[in-house]
Amino acid sequence: SMYHQFTQLAGIDITQETMEVGPTTHYIMGGIRVDPETQMSTVPGLFAAGECGTGLHGANRLGGNSLSDLLVFGKRAGEHAAQYAAQNGGGQVNADQIEETVSDALAPFERQSNGEWPYAIQESLTETMQDLVGIVRRQEELERAIGEIDKLKVRARAVGVPGNREYNSGWHTALDLKNLLIVSEAIARAAELRKESRGAHFREDYPQKDAAHATVNIVIQKAGDGSMEVRQEPVPEIPAELQQIIKEMQ
Repeated sequence: SMYHQFTQLAGIDITQETMEVGPTTHYIMGGIRVDPETQMSTVPGLFAAGECGTGLHGANRLGGNSLSDLLVFGKRAGEHAAQYAAQNGGGQVNADQIEETVSDALAPFERQSNGEWPYAIQESLTETMQDLVGIVRRQEELERAIGEIDKLKVRARAVGVPGNREYNSGWHTALDLKNLLIVSEAIARAAELRKESRGAHFREDYPQKDAAHATVNIVIQKAGDGSMEVRQEPVPEIPAELQQIIKEMQ
């Protein structure tokens, strides 16, 4: 399949020529904070399961773990989501929020003549994350990345796309930009705060593990003013009954 892709898409015969190989993002280690029993998030009625849930494998997610993770916690999430729905019924729809969301989504079409092309912002974000928040991380580069992301957030508010809503990949990218920027900022700020090297996180300026980071989680959430709040919280103690089960299993 790789031979076919390179031949058809790049015009390169990889049996005769070299091909470029580079790292890319496969998944994010971390995720949504959930209750361990019910899998409900801090948003009432919103449940999460699988790798988008926080902390089961930490910085050492092994291939194959994701499926068992999804099966076990997906079962919990499904059962408790059904129970929650039966007890609480349907939620209330806010018509004003719907109108605002629709207006924001269609705004790029209103700026198609003078707005910035969304792919240009996406490319700038890709280069920033690749160059400054890649495999080897440094304090000054992480700080630069956060600054660049702030600038890109301003640019993203003025994107414009031509055409209509059918099969419009430019529009899809314009809608994706907000989430891409949030995730990129979260990664950069979390990496800047963790001044050590652990698992897949490597800081050239802090190459060793720091015991002070071993028992803390980095929590990211939206502050009251809309900014991103990043802090460290102690990992809760394992309940005594679970400690006993773990001891018996060993």
